[in-house]
Amino acid sequence: MARAQIAPLPDGRRLHLQDGPIDLIIEAWGSPAAVEAAYRAAAARFVTVLDELCAELPALRRAAQPDRCALTGVIARRMHAAVAPFADRLFITPMAAVAGAVAEEILGAMLAAAPLARAYVNNGGDVALHLAPGESFKVAMIDRPDRPSLFGTATIAGADPVRGIATSGWRGRSFSLGIADAVTVLAPTAAQADAAATVIANAVDMPNHPGILRVPASDLQPDSDLGPRLVTRHVPDLTPADIAKALDAGEAAALSLVARQLILAAALHLQGCTRLVGLDADRVAQPLPDPVPSKAIAHA
Repeated sequence: MARAQIAPLPDGRRLHLQDGPIDLIIEAWGSPAAVEAAYRAAAARFVTVLDELCAELPALRRAAQPDRCALTGVIARRMHAAVAPFADRLFITPMAAVAGAVAEEILGAMLAAAPLARAYVNNGGDVALHLAPGESFKVAMIDRPDRPSLFGTATIAGADPVRGIATSGWRGRSFSLGIADAVTVLAPTAAQADAAATVIANAVDMPNHPGILRVPASDLQPDSDLGPRLVTRHVPDLTPADIAKALDAGEAAALSLVARQLILAAALHLQGCTRLVGLDADRVAQPLPDPVPSKAIAHA
């Protein structure tokens, strides 16, 4: 049976960890000994993660309960905690937070092993961050993952409460009920950002638009946690009024989550239009050179 793949990337700075659908890029800053210890700890923790999740997979694919959790694994329980605030209002499973929760777990192992100035674990675009006082990250914002186009950056400082970034949308690797090309969320943790990005991206929608193609998730992936719920497969060119209406709905959802202190900020993207919540336009709408600077985290 194939085991987890763990190898340094050609740049010599980053480590690649892959096991089944889990695909991580990690990078740490600190003394050479600290970085080496952090990478060893990340690898040691990573090798059992997929097995732990698979052991509880049927429960992870069921609708979360807002006030109780029967899951036992540390990652599984983190996933549930991230989605529970939404579970009394809409259908959501712990799988909505799996990528962020895994990124958090690996980052936690690194920080327990060594003192680091900065570090990130990027799980397919859902990112867990560590920043010591005085440190910062510049995050490159990408408007759609299938045809990446940089529209600006967001700088996250050590004093900021943001430690998680996640993106969701109908063009991403997971299914979406909405029509957003991408919704990027900044939150206190990666698992929280992952769950919230899913919720906001689902809210960016035109439910009765005849040109939007939706099919049951189970037709595309028989074991999908979404079952027969309709997921978006095609969005035609929309009128400016339709784009504004869909973004209005997503913005309302994002503002609600900011008010509930579940997220700190979000950027919503649909067919070339951007809506910012909790972020000043001059903080993100800055042109970037191509390629992305090496010290930036390219995030889609």
